[in-house]
Amino acid sequence: MPRRTSRTALDRQRTPGRFPGFLKSASVCVLIAGLLSPLTQVAAAETATVQATATNDHCGGQCSDILPPGQNGNATLAQILLNQAFGTQPDHADDQLGPYANLAKGYPALTNSTINTFFNDASFGVPADQVASTVKPAGRGDVTIVRDKKSGVPHITGTTRYGTEFGAGYAAAEDRLWLMDVFRHVGRGQLTSFAGGAPSNQGLEQEFWRNAPYTEADLQAQIDNAVASAGDRGKQALADVNAYVAGINAYIDASDSGRYFPGEYVLTGHKDSVTNAGTIDHFKTTDLVALASVIGSLFGSGGGGEVNNALSLLAAQQKYGVTEGTKVWESFRERNDPEAVLTVQDGSFPYATKPADPQGEALPDAGSVNEEQLVYDRTGSAAGSTATGASATAAKTAVTSAKRGMSNALVVSGDHTASGNPIAVFGPQTGYFAPQLLMLQEIQGPGLSARGASFAGLSMYVELGRGQDYAWSATTSGQDIIDTYAVELCQDDYHYLYRGTCTAMEEIEQKNAWKPTTADGTAAGSYTMRAWRTKYGPVEYRATVGGKKVAYTTLRTSYLHEADSIIGFQMLNDPDFVKGPQGFQSAVQHINYTFNWFYADSEHTAYYNSGDNPVRASGVDAEFPVWAQPSYEWRNWNPTTNTADYTPASAHPNSIDQDYYISWNNKQARDYTTASWGDGSVHRGNLLDDRVKKLVAAGGVTRAALTKAMADAALADLRAEDVLPDLLKVVGSSTVTDPTAAAAVSKLQAWVTAGAKRTETSAGSKTYADADAIRILDAWWPLLVKAEFAPGLGSDLYTAFTANLPVDEAPSAAHGPTGSHAGSSFQYGWWSYVDKDIRAVLGESVQGPLARKYCGGGGLSACRDVLISTLKEAAGRTAAQVYPGDDLCAAGNQWCADSIVQRTLGGIKHSNISWQNRPTFQQVVEFTSHR
Repeated sequence: MPRRTSRTALDRQRTPGRFPGFLKSASVCVLIAGLLSPLTQVAAAETATVQATATNDHCGGQCSDILPPGQNGNATLAQILLNQAFGTQPDHADDQLGPYANLAKGYPALTNSTINTFFNDASFGVPADQVASTVKPAGRGDVTIVRDKKSGVPHITGTTRYGTEFGAGYAAAEDRLWLMDVFRHVGRGQLTSFAGGAPSNQGLEQEFWRNAPYTEADLQAQIDNAVASAGDRGKQALADVNAYVAGINAYIDASDSGRYFPGEYVLTGHKDSVTNAGTIDHFKTTDLVALASVIGSLFGSGGGGEVNNALSLLAAQQKYGVTEGTKVWESFRERNDPEAVLTVQDGSFPYATKPADPQGEALPDAGSVNEEQLVYDRTGSAAGSTATGASATAAKTAVTSAKRGMSNALVVSGDHTASGNPIAVFGPQTGYFAPQLLMLQEIQGPGLSARGASFAGLSMYVELGRGQDYAWSATTSGQDIIDTYAVELCQDDYHYLYRGTCTAMEEIEQKNAWKPTTADGTAAGSYTMRAWRTKYGPVEYRATVGGKKVAYTTLRTSYLHEADSIIGFQMLNDPDFVKGPQGFQSAVQHINYTFNWFYADSEHTAYYNSGDNPVRASGVDAEFPVWAQPSYEWRNWNPTTNTADYTPASAHPNSIDQDYYISWNNKQARDYTTASWGDGSVHRGNLLDDRVKKLVAAGGVTRAALTKAMADAALADLRAEDVLPDLLKVVGSSTVTDPTAAAAVSKLQAWVTAGAKRTETSAGSKTYADADAIRILDAWWPLLVKAEFAPGLGSDLYTAFTANLPVDEAPSAAHGPTGSHAGSSFQYGWWSYVDKDIRAVLGESVQGPLARKYCGGGGLSACRDVLISTLKEAAGRTAAQVYPGDDLCAAGNQWCADSIVQRTLGGIKHSNISWQNRPTFQQVVEFTSHR
């Protein structure tokens, strides 16, 4: 059903959107007036009935969750136009944004009884006095959707399995139909044809289609293979998907006939607001695989980067010679740093370790590497290389924050809690979008009992949430399931040697054409994307190796297998399957994406690292490209099905009832190599580990205490907390006589003493306490890193290493991997390198040191001179220089530069909020009993 429109403050600060042309017509107000009448009539027809609170809930009112900006991600044309003109919000479009934002200032006074001031009550069911609406979708008698008053979350209860899944599909379309449509087109590389030729649209489809250039036959084959390989559960999954799709399509039909479908369909030319001409295409089961390919690419595909690794290794060897250069490279790579914070504290789990005698390496000849061209035959106003660059930039600023997100987890065993029951505060970071990629739901039916979050269009099961007496969550793990192969070319650039035979590459082509629209502001145009596929995956680069022409291809274990993970999610939702930590671990073993999974019930905690980790040939170094030859392929690899031998479950980092677990995309366990650079002595995981370790040592941990630890870490500047004290120690090794530097040191020291956080002076002030110190460090960090390392490394090697790992990812760093206003910060940066180098210069003990000392050539006095000179330069930079401004923020507005934006993927915009380094969806759980 459509949602009523509620008026908010007319002067609400709003984010820049994708639809700047929506309000350029003088007839907007007339159009709004004409559309309000049917909208109001439908809303007035809603009735409320009673659903009793579920009896199968063992959380005792101690489960909570939050997912900004709000549950309602659909808006009619009238609601969009009102939002664009006056800032009004549809019901439940942003009502979780305020509580989420307010924790940043409210957490110091948090108690168990006030947790739901900042979170939703995540109990099963809806109390009678909290029922907002009750719907029997499509008139079915076997399913009911009840929505609660506070957040509008759908509580789906079915008496048949089919009806339950039908209701889940119907509710998903009610809340996210437009977004689901956008991403099924993204997954097929067809977004510009669907939504217009804006650079952001082109960037989205190019980024994902390059990684998964699937044909319709590929999408269907994934369904067929997943069902065939999973027995009865596979058959049940297909039946669930079919029912779910039927529910989506039922809502499409109902919203079309009732004319309350999302208004974006009108604004992109798919529907006529007056005649209702045009169609919204029904969903197919293959659409869900296309959606899953996008989600899998974003969050569950660790690895890759072998060509960039090779380029930096060659640069190191060119600088220092092969032996010393390799030693320098390995010290910066930090494959198995002994000072790295770990999730599993005991045991060793060797994976992708460095071989003693590497075999089959195919390193490129210097200067020969070129990225494979993707875009061809561009016409229209966006013609030329400029448009390609614009779309690439738009892609990075659109969803990269989700891919490099900051999912985190804090889980404490009952041995250390006040109640004796385990406590968890955990959640995934999926970026900040409007509407959000995730949606909340409760689903109760035969074989299904869960509440939590699911990706829109894939919500036939709860993917992250709670069951009857257990809860689970995930963080992106990043272990390497992607390898790069050098296929030798033969005959021409589009044939390659496959096991001794010259074989033609498969050409996959996607044409896109768009009409001019006011929605994206572009004129008519078209372009073609073309991918070349081999048995070893899509071509990513071309180069020469020892003078031979090669194509570098990228092969991941989840390629052509995005649908397989549905079985694991089905198991997580099945109360008869998950009855304890062992059942949980068994379920997530069926998920082939690279995730860290966490579990808590009233008695136990558990952890498991999922993903199809390939068994590599002996001697293959996963860090670098290898020759596409049988000797270096994954063991028992079948190129037709892209299946191979995978490491057994026992070889994956796993644990039950450890004292506590933390994860912030850090290293999982000793000897377990991730694909990420920067898993060293300073990692944002330390911010959690330090705080939780203290809580556990003190004992008596409560839900409020663990939530406060998370919130405190979410406001910390990692550089200031863990690196700045040693920098100031070097600077203070002699009296600082320069007045500018001395004043800067005083401000920085006072900030460290105050806790090194980026927090407002008071709630809503939009001004930071310690603002000058924050400005100085933001300006100083990139200056000091370059001055510290570039002279010793040389410009070529320094540039190559920064391609492997960006120097900085402060909240306001638009140049960083997540872009500006993304929330996620301090995941990628040179904090560990600076820490190890500065400690070495100070003469302190360093385990796993860099191969050389760099700051000032290794001398304390010279290092001090480097730091003071760059500090003076940083202190002299104005706020406008450090925070140059953008479409949202004026130059010099520090708070705004850091602030989080809900990036618009539809027509509704929301206000920006104060920075927090925190998961998007988050649970606070403590179960009081067990079945």
